[in-house]
Amino acid sequence: MQLRPEGVRPVLLRGHDRSAPFPDPEQADGNLIAIGGDLSRERLLRAYAQGIFPWFGAADPILWWSPDPRGILRPDAVHISRSLRKSARTGAWQYHMDRDFIGVIGACAAPRDAQGGIWITPEVRAAYCDLFVAGAAHSVEVYQQDRLVGGLYGVALGGLFFGESMFSRVPNASKLALVLLARHLQHWGFGLIDTQFITPHLQSMGACEISRSDFLQALIRLRMRQPQADWRISLSLYEMF
Repeated sequence: MQLRPEGVRPVLLRGHDRSAPFPDPEQADGNLIAIGGDLSRERLLRAYAQGIFPWFGAADPILWWSPDPRGILRPDAVHISRSLRKSARTGAWQYHMDRDFIGVIGACAAPRDAQGGIWITPEVRAAYCDLFVAGAAHSVEVYQQDRLVGGLYGVALGGLFFGESMFSRVPNASKLALVLLARHLQHWGFGLIDTQFITPHLQSMGACEISRSDFLQALIRLRMRQPQADWRISLSLYEMF
């Protein structure tokens, strides 16, 4: 009988040594994979390619996670309630992608009562804006009368979109951003949206949990895809229902 090796504990990444590898999340002893390092473009992209993402408080060191179980949403399985469908058809919304990434991440960083939001520090914002410049990070924006009222941002890698955060200043705005994202990802050939964790908000939209092992296996398959995506477009949700 083959014994399972002891789980790997979180490793300490030294300062700006960008060549230091992450441990294999499949062998991790818990959800926390590594501590320290930096938020350089190279390290972030290497992390996402292994199913790892940064998440830490303003007073904490950089913490790298790969949770088990993992929250996911399949683009072809997003749930649209009757009330959300009705809201989308009012015609009061305008939608864009990659039009105002800085505005979206700034809104996501604003404190939101019990939801927090303080983990998106100026350092985090600068890192993801750099990923946006590199064409790896993207945003979805929802407007009413030219006012940004909702949206989300995340990282695209092959056929997988890693959702990072969303915000809503009026009811349903972030839900509509997620529906719009899912519809276009499905059309472009993406196979999965990573939600990291599950919240009641995401669960109501069709998100579910899978094991870390299953997520990492899906990541291996999907990261080699080359979807035909056009992020800099104006969008219409009305035609999607």
